[in-house]
Amino acid sequence: MEQSSQMLHHVFFWLKNPNAKEDLDSLIQGLKSLGKIDTPKMIKIGVPAATPKREVVDDSYSASLLLVFDSVADHDDYQVDPIHKKFIEDCAHLWEKVQIYDSQDV
Repeated sequence: MEQSSQMLHHVFFWLKNPNAKEDLDSLIQGLKSLGKIDTPKMIKIGVPAATPKREVVDDSYSASLLLVFDSVADHDDYQVDPIHKKFIEDCAHLWEKVQIYDSQDV
């Protein structure tokens, strides 16, 4: 059986002004623009879910982006894509922190 080499790229954003709806809306619009990039096989944009509070759940972020790539090489191509670079240029002023978790199928 051939193993998948799919890679997950999960990005969490903390806004400078977490209570500013217009900032969240701007970030989400910017994240949606990333869907025009060819290399991700899936894109999901979200906000913290209204799940019960538990010690192991961190819901302090403002928005998240989950991308699925067929390979690390596709991820690397995404990182230098002009659309991705423009997203960072246009939206970086909105966030105070970004945390990324990359994982690969085993």
